[in-house]
Amino acid sequence: MSSILTNSSAMVALQTLKTINGNMNKVQSEISTGKTVSTARDNAAVWAISKVMESDVKGFKGISDSLALGSSSLSVAREAAEKIEGLLNNMKEKIVSAQSENVPREKLQTDVEALRNQIAGIVSGAQFSALNLVSGTQDVKFLASLDRSDTGVSTSDITVARQDLSAGNGTLGVSTGSPQILAGVAVITGNITAPVDSAGTAVTSITNGANSARMAGAALAAGASATIKINGQTVTFTNDTGAGMTAAATATRMISEINKLGVEGVTAVLNGTTDIDIQSTRAFEQVTVEHVAGLAAPTIPTAGQGTVSGAVATISQRAESYVFGGNAVKDGDGYTLNVGGVAYSYVAGKGETVEDVVRGLKISIDSGNVPGLTTKVGQSATGAWQLHIDNSSDTNRAIAASSGTVNGKASGGLFGLDAIDVTTVEGARAALSNIETMINKAIDAAAEFGSAQGRIDTQTGFVSSLTDAMTAGIGTLVDADMEEASARLQALQVQQQLGIQALSIANQQPQNLLALFR
Repeated sequence: MSSILTNSSAMVALQTLKTINGNMNKVQSEISTGKTVSTARDNAAVWAISKVMESDVKGFKGISDSLALGSSSLSVAREAAEKIEGLLNNMKEKIVSAQSENVPREKLQTDVEALRNQIAGIVSGAQFSALNLVSGTQDVKFLASLDRSDTGVSTSDITVARQDLSAGNGTLGVSTGSPQILAGVAVITGNITAPVDSAGTAVTSITNGANSARMAGAALAAGASATIKINGQTVTFTNDTGAGMTAAATATRMISEINKLGVEGVTAVLNGTTDIDIQSTRAFEQVTVEHVAGLAAPTIPTAGQGTVSGAVATISQRAESYVFGGNAVKDGDGYTLNVGGVAYSYVAGKGETVEDVVRGLKISIDSGNVPGLTTKVGQSATGAWQLHIDNSSDTNRAIAASSGTVNGKASGGLFGLDAIDVTTVEGARAALSNIETMINKAIDAAAEFGSAQGRIDTQTGFVSSLTDAMTAGIGTLVDADMEEASARLQALQVQQQLGIQALSIANQQPQNLLALFR
């Protein structure tokens, strides 16, 4: 049935043409924007996912900036630490030269001070964007990643530990009460034990004399020999007088033979008429005396100056020793030793160990440049760290009660640098051991900075790759396939032309009804 009121063919052709035009508009939008999903109307789920990922990409670009800043800051700090290490080695060269007797010490000290000032300048100037990693102890965090999970978004940081290469003395914190360390009482976290002699009696002063072992002379028959060993070196003589030697004569002859041996720090003297006192002024070494033949077995004449085991006497070192336990050391823990009426302190920094505390106290004492007062760091047979303190001055030096504090400001990593003095033999010798500690601190700092910089550079590369991967993923979700869009556009253009033609034909059909009424 035909109708002049309702043209079904035209309606169908019109709807088809509208659909074609709609698809054509969509394809043209894809071509002009380059995206299949440019608004939430196109595909709400995909659009939402892409926008979240785009937000993360922008965040990672900010992280890249943070990592670049961190890498630059660490580069400056590492260069500073390496330069400081080189200057400390130059200073060591001056200190080694000062070990000789006939050197211009004042000129060497001038060179040392110039190097010291240069190091101080590097420490104060080694900053990037107002961040100085070679001064202070607080950790620094650099933003490293965004972590998205079901519960939301969080961040991850790369933590870099400052490496303090300043020469500051630090500041003692609050007292822990009265943590006396005499007689082995613990002080804060270090478990420091005050010196005791070989008999286990607490030592209250550092003497300036010699420790000794005693051997009684004995009558020696003609042709007989007397033999002892001092630190493994044999001292012997044979009675070639043709007659027996009295105990006094034997003692006198053995004393002569011992002194001719020329063992450093060891001399023999006559005590009474027949006793031989073998005296040691060695500060940091024990001396063994072994009876082999011809004399009486050795003894220790003064309690606490050595031990005897069978035919062997061990003369104790002259220095007195503080023993440090292996407990943890906390940032800000302060340790003070009182020697000769002077308090010598060191405040531990973050991550430092018992060894660092012992070496810090050694530097503190050496920095006082007290004539005759020398120190040495060592370890006991059980591995406990020890600080040996010797006194070669004219008077004894008292050891008073010492104390501990907490929550102080840490001493600088190059603590004691300002006090290096090579104008005296004692100062030059102390400086030689202390400069090694400082060089190791600078080496460790440069290594830490280098390791942290390597980690940041690795993270920078990962963030860059991750950003590229996410950008590519977003493109996969929303970008248009231009080859497909081009082919679809051409097809839709043909369909549009056909649709227009079909609509034109459909619109002509009612006019054909006029012929029926002619």
